[in-house]
Amino acid sequence: MVPITELRGSIPIGVGLLKMPVWSAFLFSVLGSFIIAFILVCFLDSVSTILMSKTKWGNKFFTWLFDRTRKRFEKKYHKYGNIALMLFVAIPLPVTGAWTGAAAAFLFGIPRKKAILYITLGSIIAGVIVSLITIGGVSLF
Repeated sequence: MVPITELRGSIPIGVGLLKMPVWSAFLFSVLGSFIIAFILVCFLDSVSTILMSKTKWGNKFFTWLFDRTRKRFEKKYHKYGNIALMLFVAIPLPVTGAWTGAAAAFLFGIPRKKAILYITLGSIIAGVIVSLITIGGVSLF
């Protein structure tokens, strides 16, 4: 559930360091992504509004986050619609996971149920990709 790395870090850590089976690391990682996506999609609007109005750091952080997310996601959203959210989250790179996906869903007014569905599907795809890369990396070492 940690921002930036999310399942992109938890699957390799689970398999490589904690010696978990790949399916277990995958399952817990995707579940963690689903939980944080649900929380963020449901409460990002309220929390960001409160923190932006009450604190300087909150205003600065959310302004940066929302501007950055708009720049990275807007063209894809206009071209592909809601599927862009799934594809954006599915890219297994840092800062393209459930956290940023939830921010994008909020900024572009994607309905909550659809946002959670597309973020979860994107997390599953990213989890499969990261799991395959992890299996390959572990077998090399």
